[in-house]
Amino acid sequence: MQKGTWSFAVGTAVFVALATLVIAWIYDLPVRDPDSAVGPAYIWVPVVLLAAFLTDVVPRALWRARNPLRVLTTARDVVRERWTLAHVRFAVLGLGAWYITYAGFRNLKSFVPFVNRHLWDGVLEDIDRLLFFGHDPAVLLHDLLGTGVAAHFFSFIYIAWIVMVPASLVVALVWSRDARAGAWYVTAIAVDWVLGVTAYFLVPSLGPIYAQPETFAGLAETSVTGLQRMMMEERHEVLVNPFTTDAVQTIAAFASLHVGISVTMCLMAELLRLDKAVRLFLWVFLALTVVATVYLGWHYFVDAIGGAVLGVAGVWIAAKGTGNAFRRRSPEAQPALEIAAPSRRA
Repeated sequence: MQKGTWSFAVGTAVFVALATLVIAWIYDLPVRDPDSAVGPAYIWVPVVLLAAFLTDVVPRALWRARNPLRVLTTARDVVRERWTLAHVRFAVLGLGAWYITYAGFRNLKSFVPFVNRHLWDGVLEDIDRLLFFGHDPAVLLHDLLGTGVAAHFFSFIYIAWIVMVPASLVVALVWSRDARAGAWYVTAIAVDWVLGVTAYFLVPSLGPIYAQPETFAGLAETSVTGLQRMMMEERHEVLVNPFTTDAVQTIAAFASLHVGISVTMCLMAELLRLDKAVRLFLWVFLALTVVATVYLGWHYFVDAIGGAVLGVAGVWIAAKGTGNAFRRRSPEAQPALEIAAPSRRA
């Protein structure tokens, strides 16, 4: 473990926390637990860490023991081997810095309509039409792909992203034994959030689904449709009186963090020389994510461009902050991530 691995991430977390408190004080706004609907953070965050710990230890213990009577003894050996004090410290510090940054990001995003009331949707729509020679890219996608099966498919892609990002953080924090790579990746995601919320304050926007809902009225009803309605209802609750609701406002279009974080994942996979199949999957998933966000109306195409720039910047800034070189690792280098697979000693 490298000393100072989390210094930049902790500094980022402190900066975001202070910014959240200062803006909340200036504009007289409440600071909320962004995921209070699933329970208090002091309960579910440790539960997530415990679940990740068990998924790291239990499969290895079962694989090595072969005999059910030896599982507990083998599990103890696995814990001693993989969960040294240094790694526990690495995971806990990383998780703490990540959550503070995430919670601050969600609150700052909720503050945007109170700080900057101007909306840029008209300008962003005009840029899209300029890029597509007078056409709306969402309408082009609807005409090309249809509005039935494709809507369900891209809804699945959008929801899958929500699951993939925390899962990748678990890999980096809990299952990985490459501290420099893990810290680089987690810090890059945190930087993406900071850059993203900065863009929200500078260029506030709702996104096509809210600015021009008639364009998406013909899409099949999907899980994303319900999510879009819920987000607008929560926005209304917050804008009416932020002190009478536990919700946070989560609508913002420019830049697309779905695209930005996907770009970060792809770029990190290339720089760390992950398996070719993993890299191919991430690039394909990125392409589908870009299409999904435009097709479903979450973002303008220009938001995807902004997100891509943001994702690259996040990796570069995090590389500087964690002491990593912004270049591909040599083929002889230690594999970047060790996924929870049976140990070679098994």
